[in-house]
Amino acid sequence: MNANSLLLPCDFPGAFVFCCIRAGLPKKNFFLGKNSLRFSLSRKIHCSAVCRFGITNKRMLILASASPRRQELLRNAGIPFSVHPANVPEHHRAGETPEACVRRLAREKAEAVAGRVDSDAVILAADTEVVLDLISGSPLGKPRDARDAAQMLRTLRGRSHYVITGVCLTWKDNNGDWQSRDASETTVVQMEQISDQEIEDYVATGEPMDKAGAYAIQGVASRWIPRIEGCYFNVVGLPVPLVYRMLRENAPQVLEDQRAS
Repeated sequence: MNANSLLLPCDFPGAFVFCCIRAGLPKKNFFLGKNSLRFSLSRKIHCSAVCRFGITNKRMLILASASPRRQELLRNAGIPFSVHPANVPEHHRAGETPEACVRRLAREKAEAVAGRVDSDAVILAADTEVVLDLISGSPLGKPRDARDAAQMLRTLRGRSHYVITGVCLTWKDNNGDWQSRDASETTVVQMEQISDQEIEDYVATGEPMDKAGAYAIQGVASRWIPRIEGCYFNVVGLPVPLVYRMLRENAPQVLEDQRAS
């Protein structure tokens, strides 16, 4: 290394180069090593610009879910993210309360993705269930088939039920140790009386098939839900205000893109 170059240790040299190029530094000035970065000092380095776009103060939010509804909710809220589905079996344990169940499943999903992505990422995972009783009620889950969907809707019609979502945020602190926070949101949903024919026609649309409780409040089923108590977005699949508060308190770096826009 000559006197006109500088060698820096760097865990993510490729990402650092990308950030420097965004800051206006020419690509030809950089030489990548396995765990280091050398760049020429032949032109003036604007350190403030590099720090502005550097990776040390910016983290990527990863959504541990393939749900298009959760993705749409985050996009609508202006929260930048990428997707990495957890693919964790959603088993319910005997004697477990609905809240404990969704929070545990959210943690398991976050932990599964955390083991497969860059340590600088922040993982957001969630699990949503529909129950009739918050203490001893068993989650209805998603319907296995059309017959199961129809049975769920017959169970829910003409009464109120609860939609509960567990949310987990996982990240690494400055010491490289994994940290996590989890919470839950509950919404009371009132469903009107629905005829057997309406249930049959609704199931035939296919809308209930990948939904907890076999309905989508933002879809055709909206005609049978006159009121709710609590967060609407929670019923769709992700309590956005809760997620935003958790990010602001624990991983504000992922919101930088939103503030800069």
